[in-house]
Amino acid sequence: MLTNIGQLVTLRSDQKGPRRWASLSELNIVHDAAVLCLGGKIVSVGSRKDAVRDPWLNKNRKKLTDIDCGGRVVLPGFVDSHTHPVFMEPRLIDFEKHIAGAGYEEIAAAGGGIRSSLDGVRKASKAALTQKVLDVLRELAKHGTTTVEAKSGYGLSLESELKSLEAIRAAAKQWPGTVVPTFLGAHVIPPEYRERSQNYVDIVCKEMIPAVAKRKLAKFVDVFCDRGAFSEIECSMIFGAALEYGVPVRGHVGQLSSPKEGFIESTLECCKPASLDHMDHVRGDEVAALAKSDTVVTFVPGANYFLGLERYPPARKLIDSGVAVALATDYNPGTSPTISMAMAMSLACTHMNMSPAEAIAAATINGAFALGLGDRKGSVEAGKDADMAVFDVRDYREIPYWFGMNRCRKTIISGLATT
Repeated sequence: MLTNIGQLVTLRSDQKGPRRWASLSELNIVHDAAVLCLGGKIVSVGSRKDAVRDPWLNKNRKKLTDIDCGGRVVLPGFVDSHTHPVFMEPRLIDFEKHIAGAGYEEIAAAGGGIRSSLDGVRKASKAALTQKVLDVLRELAKHGTTTVEAKSGYGLSLESELKSLEAIRAAAKQWPGTVVPTFLGAHVIPPEYRERSQNYVDIVCKEMIPAVAKRKLAKFVDVFCDRGAFSEIECSMIFGAALEYGVPVRGHVGQLSSPKEGFIESTLECCKPASLDHMDHVRGDEVAALAKSDTVVTFVPGANYFLGLERYPPARKLIDSGVAVALATDYNPGTSPTISMAMAMSLACTHMNMSPAEAIAAATINGAFALGLGDRKGSVEAGKDADMAVFDVRDYREIPYWFGMNRCRKTIISGLATT
């Protein structure tokens, strides 16, 4: 039982589906609150005064473990719905090249970027990759994250992609939180297929996706559809293969350039992606189509920050048009080496004009809907998983305000304190 909560940000709502428009700011805060958890689920949420008067609680008080939150702020556990944790080494050479003025595509063309991580993953044992992913999951929990989407994508061969997804599965079994594995074999064209991209797309569609589906290694199939990665036609082929094998899709779209006209609209109609991520470049007609869809647009401003870009996703345009939006870290070795959802929230506020309330909803309940977990995660209410984070602040707005600082003091996963 969590007691003495100064501000409990519940995000409870009668609305079904992700928060949109004004509802993105409705946090439903309870002051001087208490939360009772049993069997890994939340069973009661209310004021501490009501909890003290509850006959059942008084009768069973000695059976409960009390967590005194000391008047601090409690949030639903963060849902980080876009990460790339399966890599072995940081990309320090790329980092220095960025500082010296080289662009993302220039570095990739010179053999850096995603391709520079392939050798480490291909040579690593599954045990080494598993430990790397597990270390990341544990660090994420220290920052208040309890649910994580984890992508493959740095192996780019059948053997290495399967090994990466198996490492994600093995790490997830050793972590109390929830991990949603995503197959990203279509991250970029690997060097050995540089002049034969269609051959690689065929391998993704005819060998990798069937093998991933057969082993039930991924909940989603992702594609990096952008300049220098996969074309709209190639993306559609891969999405089609995924859906043929019963695996839902999500996509990296519009990070470096605008997709071809009509692609977003047709993809929403035929493929119904769970999320489209980045979306720095988006047209007015695409915004209108997204607003009518169930697809969540996931912002990953850590990548814009780390690459030193002036352009960030047009959050206000999307939110004010009724698009469902989420926030994630995009944790990866090349463009967003951060595990801090609080930092992603801070960037959303300072560089994308999102309010602190909007940023919290995007980082919790809407992230849950982006992963198909909105019925279990992302809010503090009876019946949902008992995933929460206690922050050493007195007001929820301090979480994005104190940028670069970890104010998370305790993380509760499935009703158990893990940090």
